[in-house]
Amino acid sequence: MDRWATFDCYGTLIDWNGGIGRELERLFGAEEVPRLLVGYHELERAYQRERPDAAYRDVLTVTLVRLAEREQLPLAAEEHDAFARSLPDWQPFPEVPAALEDARARGWRLAILSNTDRDYIEASLVRIGVPFEFAIVASEIGSYKPAHRHWEAFDARTGVPRSAHVHVGASLFHDVAPATELGLRTVWINRLGEDADPEPDVELHSLTGLGDALDSLA
Repeated sequence: MDRWATFDCYGTLIDWNGGIGRELERLFGAEEVPRLLVGYHELERAYQRERPDAAYRDVLTVTLVRLAEREQLPLAAEEHDAFARSLPDWQPFPEVPAALEDARARGWRLAILSNTDRDYIEASLVRIGVPFEFAIVASEIGSYKPAHRHWEAFDARTGVPRSAHVHVGASLFHDVAPATELGLRTVWINRLGEDADPEPDVELHSLTGLGDALDSLA
């Protein structure tokens, strides 16, 4: 039986906070970054609930504009799409390629379930440099995680049983919680030193050790 590992991409494989943070620093100054990152996360979730059919480049753009307006920060019109322009250049975490290659060598088939657009995922996969079987992206299914549509689309495409499918993500809200609701085993990549709620099946602090974690679950 094929064994499948599905992955969130941004925050799990690609350094999402680093990419957003660099743009926030360029636009508003380094001292503002920690506070604005928190605010950005809140506003992005709200807009994704409001517009589950929106392309992710629009989510990035609208959320940045709303953040600047809420915080009363100056944002030139030509910078409204700063996040959307920069995303293809965001880098994978350093341990990611080797960890994914190890999982593939152990017989795991890899897929991405991402709250983003096709062109962004294709650019990020080039940077990661490890083959995935396919990617399911929010803009093509009209739904953003933590809604269950990504996993439903994966099930429809593969028919893989829950016992042979593990989901890997860095976000408790977007990935671990909904995957747990669906009866999947989970690997939480706790890069930020957060407290687990809900509890994943395995907690790692980077992708190092991913192969052993996956093998322990399926």
